[in-house]
Amino acid sequence: MMNYYNMNAQAFFNDTVNADMSKQYEDFLNLLPVGSKILDAGCGSGRDSLIFMNRGYEVVALDGAIEMCQLAGQYIGQEVVHMQFSEIDFTPIFDGIWASASLLHVPSYELEEILKKLKKALTSQGILYASFKYGDFEGKRNGRYYHDLSKVSAKELFSNLGFKILKIWITGDLREKHAAESWLNILIQNQ
Repeated sequence: MMNYYNMNAQAFFNDTVNADMSKQYEDFLNLLPVGSKILDAGCGSGRDSLIFMNRGYEVVALDGAIEMCQLAGQYIGQEVVHMQFSEIDFTPIFDGIWASASLLHVPSYELEEILKKLKKALTSQGILYASFKYGDFEGKRNGRYYHDLSKVSAKELFSNLGFKILKIWITGDLREKHAAESWLNILIQNQ
């Protein structure tokens, strides 16, 4: 998976850096006071990290692809941590975790463990936003591994891990070339 992003880092950066996620930002940031600490888990281009930093949040950005870390670090003006999801081992220091289009690459047999690691990194009542391709497909597509979720499967997964589901909604893809694709967005709270 990381090979894909390392080999296509610049193209991926160019394709995603200007996507307008303002509605998702508002839903997430409305629950976090300015100054809160946010983990951008799988930050890609760094687009979201930069928005959060510019709005007064303390951001730790991480990505599993070293080439993406370098591009994102240049873009946001701070170091991006090179780390795989399986390596995450934070104490509860984050008020919010933003996982936009990143956890969708984690196979179903690993996802629960990764979410437990993220839950552990969240403060009590901390907020997590995640997005997945909408559907029930799991496997390789266009050179990458995808684990899509439906509303039902997302509710079951996150509820079983003890998260309080605040909102689940479907949006279209913001990139012109992918206009026919749909995304499942979920906003949850640590309990």
